[in-house]
Amino acid sequence: MEERDTYKTIAAPSEEILFKEKNSKFFGYAFPIQSESEVKQLIDPLRKKHFNAVHFCYAFQIGTDKLSFRANDDGEPSNSAGAPIYGQIQSHGLTNVLVVVVRFFGGIKLGVGGLISAYRTAAQMTLEAAEIVEKTIDKHFQILFEYKDMNKVMRIIKEKNLNIVSQQMDEKCCIEISVRKKNARQAFEIFEQTFGVEIKILD
Repeated sequence: MEERDTYKTIAAPSEEILFKEKNSKFFGYAFPIQSESEVKQLIDPLRKKHFNAVHFCYAFQIGTDKLSFRANDDGEPSNSAGAPIYGQIQSHGLTNVLVVVVRFFGGIKLGVGGLISAYRTAAQMTLEAAEIVEKTIDKHFQILFEYKDMNKVMRIIKEKNLNIVSQQMDEKCCIEISVRKKNARQAFEIFEQTFGVEIKILD
């Protein structure tokens, strides 16, 4: 079985969606994220925008090889909000994504079943409104060499169609490249066998 080297995420923050259920309003938002530290920065502006809202429930998933995720009910009954939102991230097969559903209470209690259904629907509508894209899982390498070996390094990069992430050109040169996961071993071995070139794997 070939190892998966692509993942699905969203291209950009989604449009705001609104789902209404028995006078309660549920506003849904989806954001592409790379790390958990972004979550608070994205939710804080929503708290300012919807300062009368009662609950800011969310779920996120990050990573490709190792997944990390969290579902937060923000004061709703346990597993009635964050879990159904997370379920939608999973059913769309997405990662590196945050989905937030902001609830305004409309005076009529929905019950746990009603809440699960409303949060699930709001999250589903939010993700359906987002543009879903497939990206490759890339490995990053650092190539170290002397300036005189520049041409042969650049030739390999060009022939193998490798992406240069950053480069420092001095007497000692350092280039960071990214390589699609399925091609990573081959690229690593080529540089490893090239005289005068050192290659390191960056995590």
